[in-house]
Amino acid sequence: MVDTFIHPSAVVEQGAKIGDGVRIGPFSLVGANATLGDGVELLSHAVVTGHTTIGPGTRIFPFASIGHQPQDLKFKGEVTTLSVGANCLIREGVTMNPGTAGGGSKTVVGDNCAFLANSHVGHDCVVGNNVIFSNNVMLAGHCVVGDFAIIGGGAAVIQFARVGAHSFLGGMSGLENDLIPYGMALGNRAYLSGLNIVGLQRRGFSRTQIHDLRRAYRLLFAAEGTLMERVEDVAAEFKDHPTVVEIVAFIREGGKRSLCTPRGSPES
Repeated sequence: MVDTFIHPSAVVEQGAKIGDGVRIGPFSLVGANATLGDGVELLSHAVVTGHTTIGPGTRIFPFASIGHQPQDLKFKGEVTTLSVGANCLIREGVTMNPGTAGGGSKTVVGDNCAFLANSHVGHDCVVGNNVIFSNNVMLAGHCVVGDFAIIGGGAAVIQFARVGAHSFLGGMSGLENDLIPYGMALGNRAYLSGLNIVGLQRRGFSRTQIHDLRRAYRLLFAAEGTLMERVEDVAAEFKDHPTVVEIVAFIREGGKRSLCTPRGSPES
């Protein structure tokens, strides 16, 4: 192991796989079935256990608990996994749980994500790339979070919900329905309050792309017809607009939750 540092007070169990340049700080624990990629850093008092893989360059701060058994009373000790991508930031007190046999047996977190203090990723979740969880975010089991989504402080997402790519869920919100890609939801219980315009502008979406999304949004959540009728109309009109096509595909795919809609809409 090249340039790897393990503090004398840390415990690295036999069988753990440690990459080059890993730094394991005081009073940390790495379990026998854990894998730390090159350049991973555990600052101090951090635990990585279970069948857990941490991608290169990820930093884990004190009192994070990564890979302990899922918080599911149906769990019977089966072998399940947790995979965390490269260059993630996992701050103090964060918890991430592996999957369960009833949910696919794996939890997956992508690259370049930030999980701020005391946030939680439940069992069998799939979290995309470049996602941000602010402090105290609670993601229940079986959720899917798309790339570049941002979840504000203290927000809670119900099990089996989907949070679309490039969306924004406001702080202290309680999301019990699916949030469309590029959408913004606020409140407890959360309602769809528009598009994540500021986020789109910050990530370099063009004025034309944003204009197309605005038009499609107004049509999707208009008062006329049923939601699926409006979806088909939007799909036909915007078939050459990739951002709108992504929203249409998300709605068509469906899930175990209803769709998060604006206040006062026919579907709300």
